[in-house]
Amino acid sequence: MIETETSDLAVSDLDLYYSALDKALLRYHGIKIQEINKIIKELWTLTYRGEDIANIRLTSDQESNSRSTRSYNYRVVMTKGTTELDMRGRCSAGQRVLASIVIRLALAETFCLNCGVMALDEPTTNLDFANKRGLAIALAQIIAHRAAQDNFQLVIITHDEEFVSMMKNELSTHTGFDMPERYFQVSREEGNDGSYYSKIHSIDWDDL
Repeated sequence: MIETETSDLAVSDLDLYYSALDKALLRYHGIKIQEINKIIKELWTLTYRGEDIANIRLTSDQESNSRSTRSYNYRVVMTKGTTELDMRGRCSAGQRVLASIVIRLALAETFCLNCGVMALDEPTTNLDFANKRGLAIALAQIIAHRAAQDNFQLVIITHDEEFVSMMKNELSTHTGFDMPERYFQVSREEGNDGSYYSKIHSIDWDDL
């Protein structure tokens, strides 16, 4: 009898703990989604130069009511006028690229403050001049904001020399951190044996 009552009490306590943890996770999920969407809104307003999409945000739909199988379907929605629409299938390639970069930057700002390395590979693909400049402004602000973080490093891989010049110009408008000393240029050069090799050249930032 004692063993049965003890087991019942243990099961009841575990159920209470599970319920409390489940509610805490749901609350944490909601808080983080709000934080992410706040940063997304700020970055989108700063970078996007079109007039058709006022804002974008992440939204999630719960696919199952069962606690043991709960999962979320995340979608990116955009605001056009007073209407919210799914971005998928309704925006240009450039808008998709910019949205993906903005969302990744927002996720990094929310979850990765202790992980200082961010890498962007060809971030200006399909972006026009205005949106490239908007992205340069946003990245320069992030660099200035995170400059005090010892382990912060932003790596940009690009063929777009115009964007590199934009980054240099935007960084020069901020203070409180050291400008980069150099950038690295990778080229494909023919060797003495007739084969082609990748060469990395260190170039002074002032020579850009």
